[in-house]
Amino acid sequence: MTTTAPPAVRPYESYVYAYPHKTAYRPLTDRPALRELWAAEPKNALSLYLHIPFCEVRCGFCNLFTRIGAPEELTTRYLNALDRQAVAVRDALGDDEPVRFAAAAFGGGTPTFLTAAELERLCDIAEKRMGADLLAVPLSVETSPSTATADRLAVLADRGTTRVSIGVQSFVDEEARAAVRPQRRAEVEAALGRIRDARTPVLNIDLIYGIDGQTERTWLTSLDAALAWRPEELYLYPLYVRPLTGLHRLGGGGSGPEAEALEQAAWDEQRLRLYAVGRDHLLAHGYEQVSMRMFRRADAPLEAQDGPENYACQTDGMIGLGCGARSYTAALHYSFDYAVDMREIRSIIDRFITAEDFSRAEVGRHVDVAEARRRHLLQSLLQTAGLPVADYRARFGTDPREDFPAELERFADRGWLDTRAPEGLLRLSPLGLAHSDALGPALFSPGVRAAMAAYERK
Repeated sequence: MTTTAPPAVRPYESYVYAYPHKTAYRPLTDRPALRELWAAEPKNALSLYLHIPFCEVRCGFCNLFTRIGAPEELTTRYLNALDRQAVAVRDALGDDEPVRFAAAAFGGGTPTFLTAAELERLCDIAEKRMGADLLAVPLSVETSPSTATADRLAVLADRGTTRVSIGVQSFVDEEARAAVRPQRRAEVEAALGRIRDARTPVLNIDLIYGIDGQTERTWLTSLDAALAWRPEELYLYPLYVRPLTGLHRLGGGGSGPEAEALEQAAWDEQRLRLYAVGRDHLLAHGYEQVSMRMFRRADAPLEAQDGPENYACQTDGMIGLGCGARSYTAALHYSFDYAVDMREIRSIIDRFITAEDFSRAEVGRHVDVAEARRRHLLQSLLQTAGLPVADYRARFGTDPREDFPAELERFADRGWLDTRAPEGLLRLSPLGLAHSDALGPALFSPGVRAAMAAYERK
């Protein structure tokens, strides 16, 4: 299968994990009350996300909302604020109709930065404050090699965790150092052993390709090391070097535009090649491709079918707790302020832990019907299952081929759409999946694109 794009197309523009991106959010002048925002929303299949913005280290590629360390009982004060927020949010949801959570996740940062006792409290906030039944719904938790300790994993297993996701990135020590990720393979293997000992149904391992010095041979070394643990899921991420990250600061610059363009083209070619190697290797070892990044073991248990990629984010609402979490209603996506720079992140966390009133939305972006159509198309098309046109028509009363003729025609011209897909199904070709990080941004609306471009990085 070829994965070579036309020269004018950059295959790695940005990873679309949510739309609109937080850089398109702005302070909400009316600060709408959460009770009003959720009054008419369906509440029978909500997703719950709790964000812990702490890590033991910050990797060179990381632009997540997280800070290093937590001095002076900061985690305790953060959990106190999370508890206050949960009380306010659950009150805003009301009791006029049943409130049910269909899925839950703890992310970050690194949730297992918390101690075992603090993880117990985190679960209590989800259950006793929000009313989520963690033993009855899929619960996904992110961890790291150094924080995946036996006592923490035991708490998570006892409280109903069905999926543990560990960021390994590379099993080759030299590559980990090149990505500014201080870890050794022996520590990673020990952590994976502890996760398997905890008997969590689904293990996900994150790996990264495109690291400086990485070759097909070393990439296969990492893939085979991961496969030895028979993970139910594997995520293969292309490396990005984003502004304000450690790798971006190390990059220096000054090569000149022509040299930089050549370096970029060579890096794009490396990442496309390694993506194809990784994809083909996993397919040959009994994995199914769910999206450009996600691969699921074909014989994985049912719990793996309820992972984060299966959350119906096009239609269901989401409640996010914590200063880096976002929440979705049909008409508004909202969160708190967003930053990458460590000083700015600390300032936002400080404001969060001292806040008393969590009854209103502070920062966000309104989503009209046109944006909802665009979001539905984008997030469906980026999955290998594709978009059933009948589902789109049932929701919006229109046809996506009529709503987005220019975009879909452009994708077809580039060979990104599967011409062999069944009638009534819009689905990406293998070439289109390989170029998901170009295709996704191509579907951004002019308004969102302008807001993102105007965002002042901090």
